[in-house]
Amino acid sequence: MYNEPIFLEPVLQERIWGGNKLSTEFGYQTPYEHTGEAWVISAHPNGPSKIKNGPLEGNTLQDAWEKHGKLFNRAGAASESYPLLVKILDANENLSVQVHPDDSYAQEKEDVPYGKTECWYVLDAEEGAELILGHHAKNRKELQKAMENGEWDSLLKRVPVTAGDFVYVPSGTIHAIGAGIVILETQQSSDITYRVYDYNRTDVNGNPRDLHLKQAAEVTNIPHEAPKEEIVQETIEDLTIRKLVEEAYFTVYHWDLRGNAILERKGDFLQVSVIKGKAEIVIDNKTFPLEKGVHFIIPNTIKDFSLQGNAEMIVSHT
Repeated sequence: MYNEPIFLEPVLQERIWGGNKLSTEFGYQTPYEHTGEAWVISAHPNGPSKIKNGPLEGNTLQDAWEKHGKLFNRAGAASESYPLLVKILDANENLSVQVHPDDSYAQEKEDVPYGKTECWYVLDAEEGAELILGHHAKNRKELQKAMENGEWDSLLKRVPVTAGDFVYVPSGTIHAIGAGIVILETQQSSDITYRVYDYNRTDVNGNPRDLHLKQAAEVTNIPHEAPKEEIVQETIEDLTIRKLVEEAYFTVYHWDLRGNAILERKGDFLQVSVIKGKAEIVIDNKTFPLEKGVHFIIPNTIKDFSLQGNAEMIVSHT
């Protein structure tokens, strides 16, 4: 039986808007001047994480998903793609204004298994930082007209954020992460983005970056409705658990550990990202150290475990 966490190596991604906080704040070896994303729990073909320990060391998470289904409560080989993707994003500059399709549109138009519903936990935000979340258009004709005329100031809704804020972003929501924000993103395992506006930036070759106004107009939710958030909190020994969101694709928690706790695994498997502090996880009398920037999966073969230390984590499952 597989009786240890599956620790994962982040995959670093270059982005025009990226900075250096993935190196300075998390200690990752960033290969680019503008490193915007660390795909920290990923089985997506555009950046699969490698396993760092145990019998599957050196394999990718995708390998494990396809060949070792019991770890994820799957019988035999996987007929579906790994469902989730966890990232840390460092927005040194504004990200493009964008929108993602739902499953049915992504499958029909892009021939990929998943659309993209996502959520953000704000790890850091400079004073005055803000997100774009939603729009003011009353119907699709009004949305298309505002896009074509570049009426961005009147069209887009802006939201100030600070560290510790949580934002749920269903597919079809126009959005953008603003400059000076670092987030941990939990999302469906999809890399489909329709760019709406990009501040007239150019790529490394001096060419304007592509926009996808037709697709964006087709998939955007109209009118925009802010999701209703109901955060539920419970305490297990010295662990405070805040359930940030529970919906069709994922459930996401914030764990605040201040001592010791014994827990049972929830979901078919559990994804864990340490965002602050140090701790240990103990499984079958084996102890594994945890610290900020460590990401791992508790597989289905592990039913219970204990934690000890002082740390904060973002935890998710399907």
